[in-house]
Parts: sequence; structure tokens; C-alpha cells
Amino acid sequence: MAIEYNCEINGKKYYRITKTIGHMADGKPIRKPFYGNGKKDAIKKADDYINKLNSGMSLDFETVTIDMLIHKWLFQVKINEVKPSSFLSYEGVYRNYIKNSDIAYLKVYNTKSLHIQEYYNKLGKNKTYSQIQKLNKLLKQFFSYAEREGFILKNPCNNITIPNKKINNIKSDIEYFNEKEIKQLKKAFKGHKFENLILFALGTGLRQGEILALKWKNVHLDKKYLEVKESVKKIYVFDSNENKTLQTIYSTPKTKNSIRKVDLPDKLISILSNMKKESEFVFSENGQPISSKTLFGNWKKALNSNNIKYRKFHALRHTYATMLLTKGIDLKTVQDLMGHSDITITQIYLHVLPKTKTEAVNKLNKLL
Repeated sequence: MAIEYNCEINGKKYYRITKTIGHMADGKPIRKPFYGNGKKDAIKKADDYINKLNSGMSLDFETVTIDMLIHKWLFQVKINEVKPSSFLSYEGVYRNYIKNSDIAYLKVYNTKSLHIQEYYNKLGKNKTYSQIQKLNKLLKQFFSYAEREGFILKNPCNNITIPNKKINNIKSDIEYFNEKEIKQLKKAFKGHKFENLILFALGTGLRQGEILALKWKNVHLDKKYLEVKESVKKIYVFDSNENKTLQTIYSTPKTKNSIRKVDLPDKLISILSNMKKESEFVFSENGQPISSKTLFGNWKKALNSNNIKYRKFHALRHTYATMLLTKGIDLKTVQDLMGHSDITITQIYLHVLPKTKTEAVNKLNKLL
């Protein structure tokens, strides 16, 4: 039986049918044409489309790409839900890994897990596990939004394996100073205007923003502890029109667990007791908290001039955790002191301390 056609477009024959797919606010029907290779094919395409609508899909699901929708979601929705520092991170992931990428122009409704997996596998050739994990975290949230709004029926990030999940990659993300390097570091900052700040970071494990925002009212020297309640960071803040301005932002720490009590070693009690209270901030210049830019410049210069391998300031926090574990402090205590929301975050430090694990297991020798 010959295939039936009823229209021609650009010299190619089709069978066209028109279906009502919805109604305007005033009740006027919304009509949409469907083209197929014959009547049967056109009817199938129309039925498939209407079935998707009946399953909760949006009317314009066929035209929306990942780049189109994720951009709107970020700058119209997500910007109002998260802290400026978190949004800055999301914007960076979008700009570096999604905009103009292999997946940017995929239709949202037609995106499958395999498309995402192939892209992650490609990134895995030169990106770390943690970098791809950040991308996956953002995409998973985005596709959940797209699912709720009817642009897709199933989140394609639910069945993904992130490449490069190896101990070696976890190790590479953790930079810390060993005991010999700590001595070099203390010598490098001896007499430096930031000497007390460096010793404080080593002795508390606070994040840089938590240190710079710390106020004397939250330091209880008589009870030998301090309270972490605030963090400060100078970052670019976006508005919904994508304009950005550099602002100093004070905010509560990143998670509920980050708001915590940290016990102080006696050495720090002595250092803090002898410090001048020049402002409400523990570490300040001209009555204001020390800027991260000033701290970075002095940190980098001191390391370079003393031939100490450069590591980020955050390495002091990693050093605090690894030294505690090396001295035999249990994981739960280290988790509480660090302000980690989950003990699995604290456990990553075990990967850089294989000797510690070996010694722990060898304690069973007497029982065997």
C-alpha cells in the first residue's frame, strides 16, 4: 500500500495532522501540526507528544536546551536561594563546564544518562574527581528543577558514575604540612605581623574566612574555647541581570555543623591573652578585619622567601586535621572540631595517613 502524503516542504513530502494540545487563558485552543512519513507516522508523533504532556511535560519542552534553561534557572531562581559565595561557585561551574560545552545545546527533554556519562568520561581525561563531582551536583539540582517544571520526565543524573574516583585523586586534593615543614613555617613567620594568625590557624583548624571574621566576644579564654559563628569573604556578587560587583560578605559558616565550639590549646591561650585588643576583631589592621588579599600576599611572600613549597592557606586547616589524627585523636572528635557535616568528609584524611592505619591494625597483634 502506497504511503499517503498531504503536504510538501522544501521539496520533501510529508503527511500533516493538527492536534489541540492545550488551551489559552481565554479558552482558545492551542493547535500544533505534526509531520510524518505518512499518516501512521504523523499520528504516532502526535500521540507521543500528547502522552508526554499528559505525563506532566511543559508545552514548550521540545525547544528548550540545557543552556537555555540552566541559565534562566541560575539567574532567576537559584540566585535567590543560596548565599552569594555559593552562587559564585555555581556560576563558575556553569561558565566553565556547561556553557558552550558538548551538552549545552542538547534538548532538555531528550537528555539521557548516557549523554551525561559520555561528557563526564571525556572530562575525566584531564579533570579531577572533585571537579566533575561539583558539576554533577549542579546538574543534578538543575534536572530535578526541570523535572518539577515539566521539561523532562526523569533526572538523567540519577544513574551516573563519576570517573576518577581513586584514592590517588583524593590524596591530591589534600595539601598539608608535615612536622618538619611546620617548624620551617613557624621560623618563616617568626616576628612577622601575621605570626599569631598563622599559629592560630595551625592550632584551631578554622577556615580562613572564619579566622578573619572572628570577634573577641566569641573567644572565651577563661573557659579555653572559642565559638565559630561567622565567616567573611570578598567575592563578586551577581544580580539577576548578570551584573557583578565586588563586595565583602559576612555570613554564617557553610553548614550547620560549621557553627561550633573549638577548644583552645594552652599555647594559644597564652598568645591570645597577650594580644592587644585593637578592635572587635581578633585579627585586624587599622580597626578592620585583615583582608584576604593582604593575607594572601604576605603568605605567598613568606613561603617563597624561605624556600617552603607553596601551598594554599587552607593547607593549614588540613594540617590541623592530619596532625590530630597522627597524635591518635579519634575521627568523631576531629569531625566536631573541624565542623564537618558528615564523618565521611573527615575520613578523607585517613588516605594521606597510611602509616596511621597500619599502626591501628597492628594493635590487634596482641589479641591474635
